[in-house]
Amino acid sequence: MAAELEWPIGANVTDCKVDEEFLRYLYAITYVVILVPGLIGNVLALWVFYAYMKETKRAVIFMINLAIADLLQVLSLPLRIFYYLNQSWPFGHFMCMFCFYLKYVNMYASIVFLVCISVRRFLYLIYPFQFTNRKRISDVYISVAAWIVVCVSCLAFPLLRIGNNSTGSDAENKCFADLPLLDIGITNSVLAVTFAELFGFITPLMVVAYCSWRTVMSLKEPHSASRDLGEKKKALKMILTCAVVFLLCFAPYHLSFPLDFLAKANKIHSCRSKKVILTLHPVALCLASMNCCLDPVIYYFTTDEFRRRLSRQDMVDCTELEIFSNAL
Repeated sequence: MAAELEWPIGANVTDCKVDEEFLRYLYAITYVVILVPGLIGNVLALWVFYAYMKETKRAVIFMINLAIADLLQVLSLPLRIFYYLNQSWPFGHFMCMFCFYLKYVNMYASIVFLVCISVRRFLYLIYPFQFTNRKRISDVYISVAAWIVVCVSCLAFPLLRIGNNSTGSDAENKCFADLPLLDIGITNSVLAVTFAELFGFITPLMVVAYCSWRTVMSLKEPHSASRDLGEKKKALKMILTCAVVFLLCFAPYHLSFPLDFLAKANKIHSCRSKKVILTLHPVALCLASMNCCLDPVIYYFTTDEFRRRLSRQDMVDCTELEIFSNAL
């Protein structure tokens, strides 16, 4: 992953300083907006998935993991809101690093599981009779492997902050975007940015785009039964929703990140350009955080059965519900 993703606010970039107060309120307002719908949406999703996991199929395992990733990020938002509103962090350095770490675990775990949902839904469409309980077990193994890779890769973020941890009462009250960054050199920084862009965004984007394209092509196949056509439309709806959430939340961040790196490295000489980049990149970072409350849209609006289950008053009594066969 990238060696650095949240640059310190007001970093040393000649005299072109951004409006620090604007950025702090931007972060605080964004997290306040995300908190309640993100918490309710993901808790509700986990409730439904737990109740119907034995009856559901296709991409449900990956959706459970996506909801868990989002919920972990949402639970850290109250501390982030407190910090940006009070400009002080009284909760200790470890908790700061942990919340900082969770943000990027959520980002890249969400990317991975959005890709997994798209691929699993596409494969189920192409090979419907090959989906068995063994496939469900394989999804569990894939999810465990994904968590390990993401968690290990994202350790770079807090480690690069700990390595340059300042002393003093003022420094001890700093967290998140205000943390000092360890200088690893221009070469290592470029390699880290390239790695993050290639494996954290470009490759997943290509996979989702391929699944979307193949699903669209399958709709044009002649002699498809009406039931097959309906199933293909459902699959396309889910895959395209994953693609929209992916592009809306993560594309702006990964497109602005290299520019932000160049601005911080003083490779962009126009003061106006630097200020624009250093202001827009935090906006893109806030958009990336929006996935916590947008991911439940995938569960709700891509499946009629899921929506009907949520509207039933007797949802708690799972034994009285019909089989969740058309879900996802």
